[in-house]
Amino acid sequence: MFAIIKTGGKQYRAEPNAVLRVEKLDAEVGAKVEFDALMVGGDGGVKIGTPVVEGAKVVAEVLRHGKGKKVVVAKFKAKVNYRRKKGHRQPFTEIRITEIRG
Repeated sequence: MFAIIKTGGKQYRAEPNAVLRVEKLDAEVGAKVEFDALMVGGDGGVKIGTPVVEGAKVVAEVLRHGKGKKVVVAKFKAKVNYRRKKGHRQPFTEIRITEIRG
């Protein structure tokens, strides 16, 4: 069984015991979080929601918070001595899918 969830403006395919890195959530490590399912699929067929499937929830446990790899942004303009270098590390939350209801 699998489900499609949406969090942080992105959609993820969730399966039981899968570990996902999603945009940072405001939850403590070890806490349970619930997501609405946009689509649920499995042996019994596929249910597609408008926009969510009624009664379908995905339960996950927060494993840890962290920062992703550094992305370096460099700007350069020729002949005018213009150079800028800036780095960015996107925060994330790692979750484990524990249950898909519905």
